[in-house]
This record gives sequence, C-alpha cells and structure tokens, in this order.
Amino acid sequence: MSLRDRWEAYKDSPFLPATVLVLIVAAAAGLFAGSYTYAMADPTPHRIPAAVVSRPEVEGGTAFVAGMGKALDASLDVHDYRDLAAARRALDEQKVFAIVHAPRDGDGIALDVAGASGASVAELLGRAGLQVGDESGVEVTVRDVKPLQEGDPRGLALFYISLAAVIMGFLGAIQLSVHARGLNPAERIAFTVAYALLGGFAIAAAVDWWLGAVDLPFTQSWLILAFTMFTSGMVFTMFNTLMGRWAMIPTWGVMVLLGNPSSGGAVSWPLLPSVLGHIGRWLPPGASVNAQHTAVYYQGHQFLFPYLVLAAWALVSCTVFWVWRHRHPGGRARTPEHAATAS
Repeated sequence: MSLRDRWEAYKDSPFLPATVLVLIVAAAAGLFAGSYTYAMADPTPHRIPAAVVSRPEVEGGTAFVAGMGKALDASLDVHDYRDLAAARRALDEQKVFAIVHAPRDGDGIALDVAGASGASVAELLGRAGLQVGDESGVEVTVRDVKPLQEGDPRGLALFYISLAAVIMGFLGAIQLSVHARGLNPAERIAFTVAYALLGGFAIAAAVDWWLGAVDLPFTQSWLILAFTMFTSGMVFTMFNTLMGRWAMIPTWGVMVLLGNPSSGGAVSWPLLPSVLGHIGRWLPPGASVNAQHTAVYYQGHQFLFPYLVLAAWALVSCTVFWVWRHRHPGGRARTPEHAATAS
C-alpha cells in the first residue's frame, strides 16, 4: 500500500479525529492551568479607587494617602468627597473600595474598607494602611464596613455558584445534542430554559438552604443562575450550529479559559491583569458574578449592565441558532450527521 493510500485510509478512520482530540485536550489542559495561574496566582494592584473625605479635614491625611499610593505602587486612584455620607454612597455604588476620613472619636485616621467588594482588595488596603500608619507614626483604625457573610469569609461562594451555572449550562446543551438529537429548534430552546430554571434552583437551594453558606436573596439569585445557565447553553448551541462537532473549543475558550478567570469572582478586578479586568465584565461569567455579588451585598444599588451583557449573549446565540437552524446537527425533519456520531 502506497503512502498516499495509507494517508487516505487514516483520514477515513476514527484515528484521525482521535489524534486531533488528543492534541486539543493536551493544549486545553495547559491553557486551562495557565489562564487561571496568570489571573490568580500573583494578584497585583493596578487601579484601586479610594475616597478621601475633605470635611472634616483629616489631619495628616495628605501624607497618609501619599504613603498608601507609594505602598501600593501608585495604584491608588483617589477621589475627593465633601463628607462621609457622599463617600459611603460611592462605596455602596461600588465606585470606590475604601474611604479615608477623620475618626468620630479621637485622633488619627480612619480607613474604611469593604470586604464585600473583594476580600483580597480589603486585606491589601488594610495591611497597607496599618503599615503606612506605623511608618508615619499616625494611628490608623481599619474597619470593614461591608463585611462578607460568616459562611463565606473569603467571598468565593458566589464565584463557585456562578462557575457551576456556567459549566453546567453548556454541559446541559452538549447532553441535549447527544441524547436528545431529535429536538427541533424551538423545543431545544424550551428544554434549555427548563434545565436552566431547575439547575439554577438546585444551585441556590444547595448553597443557601442546605449548606447555609450564604444567605441569598433567593428568587433573584435563582433567576441570575438560571439566566447564566441558559446563556451558557445557548452559546454552545450557537457554536454547535456554526462549527459542528468542534463547538466545544470556542465554548470552552470563551466561558472557561477566558471568562471565569477574568470574572472577578476569585480575585477582584483591581488585582487582575488590566486587560482581563476589562474583558471579564463583557463575558457571561463576569456578568453573572457581578449581578450575583450586587444582589447579595449591595441590594438597593443594582446595576443593569451585567443583565444586559447576559441578555446580549443569549439574544445573539439564539438568533444565530435560529437563523442557521438548518445547519444544526439535530431535529426530526432531517437526518444530518451529528457531531457526536461523526466523532
């Protein structure tokens, strides 16, 4: 048998896709470890917004803020506020991560941080504040005015439940494509909605009712998780329509390799590499974490942006799937080659 014949036989055998999958899985494993290590192994401050209250004037405040900026490698982004009430509103709206002001009783400087805005950022600011105070001989009082819940002292529970919603969202879509191949487009979307609603409920119930780790605003958190699962599932369905059996590659890249490390759930965005900090807010995992975080810790100061991000991804995915539904490897009206069968 000639070399050409051997190659033709190899191309028609199951060994070619198996070989390609071996290479893809190996590359994905390295990229998976690398993306999380790059984002989380050595968090470094890039820009941390902080409020300085000008009235009443903080004695030694200018020197303290300058020392904080030096201790944080000039990453402190200072905003002046006329009074403490205005600074607190900015903190509640997540415009700043700390407040420097005069203490109500006694001398020195008060530094208010918000653990709910990111435990890592709050710890970094508190440690730097005490260090600068010791070096300058000024008494610094650090207080967490927006603490995390007792069952989640590191603030990771919201990241984990969002991660679960993202991964189970596209895994559910994969299973539908394998085990419910005959679903027509509208039916596929309906069943994606169904498992998203039930899955979101299960995640919220497990974390809140069963484990008691976080006291969730249950209905809102449930619907955010369901919205995340639906969006993730439809993202895979869109790529499956466009790319067939290789749909897992872009889905994994967008949702896991890029989306989860940049979501700000495990490491707050001021400590992420600056590019990731900006990109993450425009991806479904980051939008889910932001929506969940605000719902749990900043009720009354909701942002529309993360919901719009999820809605945009869901709408685009559904539209692409519906317009090119004839290309999707499923449905009862025809018998196209399915990705799983082909592989």
